[in-house]
Amino acid sequence: MKEKMFPSDVIKELQANWEREIQAAQTYRELAEKEPDSTRRSILLKLSATEETHAQKWAEKLRDLGVHETPVAKRSWWKNMQIKSSNLSTNLERMEQEEHRNIAVYEAQKRFGDDDITRLLDEIEEDEKSHARSVRLLVNQTDPENSLKLLWSRERWHKHGNTGWVGDAIYGVNDGLGAVFGIISGVAGFSDTGRAVLVSGLAGMIASALSMGSGAYLATKSNREMVEAEMHHEREEIETDPAHEREELELLYQLKGFSEQEATMLAERITSDKELYLRTMAQEELGISEEQFPNPWRSAVSGAVSTAVGALVPVLPFFFLQGAAAIITAAVISIIAHFLVGAAKSLVTVRSWWKSGLEMTMVGVIEGVITYSLGLLGNSLLR
Repeated sequence: MKEKMFPSDVIKELQANWEREIQAAQTYRELAEKEPDSTRRSILLKLSATEETHAQKWAEKLRDLGVHETPVAKRSWWKNMQIKSSNLSTNLERMEQEEHRNIAVYEAQKRFGDDDITRLLDEIEEDEKSHARSVRLLVNQTDPENSLKLLWSRERWHKHGNTGWVGDAIYGVNDGLGAVFGIISGVAGFSDTGRAVLVSGLAGMIASALSMGSGAYLATKSNREMVEAEMHHEREEIETDPAHEREELELLYQLKGFSEQEATMLAERITSDKELYLRTMAQEELGISEEQFPNPWRSAVSGAVSTAVGALVPVLPFFFLQGAAAIITAAVISIIAHFLVGAAKSLVTVRSWWKSGLEMTMVGVIEGVITYSLGLLGNSLLR
């Protein structure tokens, strides 16, 4: 059988594929030797073995094409130095990037138009995608900062689902109070007319409430759509590539401390129920839960109403009082309200209530002084 002839540049690219896989196998093996945890070490060794298998497949393909000599797969001194001088997390991040680069290279090489090469590229590319996901999981577990980001992400979704409206309400009161207190302080400094302060305060209240309500609606709707897109993507991956998704689920449980046998058993139970499988992957991999995400209309109403309530506080005295008495009363109750709102923020943050309250009070005082002073300055300049 006559061997199919390929251009020399194609042969060089296939040789480069073999070299990359050999180097990746070497790197994973070296990282495994430095890894103290037996489970993680086993995963890295499996990745190394798979990369060696890829290299063997490229070597066999090259022999089929009549190329019986392969170049020496030697890493550059610079790459050796990077690997030796960097910690495990950094090296894993580099390997994740390397896997993504390999995926892009293999995708581009499908232009060769050879059916056998394309099948091999598809096969190895799927493994590289699985490797990239596995390495990302290892990075998240190795790097405390990444772990904290993942934890924060999960807690963010959790809070949205259970106490999101509380957060919307508190921050709505906060924005309404701050914005309208600034408006009436500035107008009070500029004009002695209580009616002008009242009208400007009410206009600011309505504008702030509408702005907060529409903003909360659009933000929550966008986030919901993003979650739905992620869930849809995860469902597609489960349906089109169940083997890799199951492998990823098993890896997740191994990283949680389960043995390989226990992880396999758990994965079998979960994957037998498609909806449970989807919810588990979304929670474990993405940190999201479809059922817990808030309703956009609820966020809009709570944001708008709470903003209006907060904005009404500094305006109230001008319904009953005039002149300096109204301004002083509005300033006093607004400063008290700033402290209470700041203290209430501790319900959705980890700060102490009194520190949060004092911080909010200082913000209110500074805001009032600045806007009132600007109002006085504007009054004096326009006289």
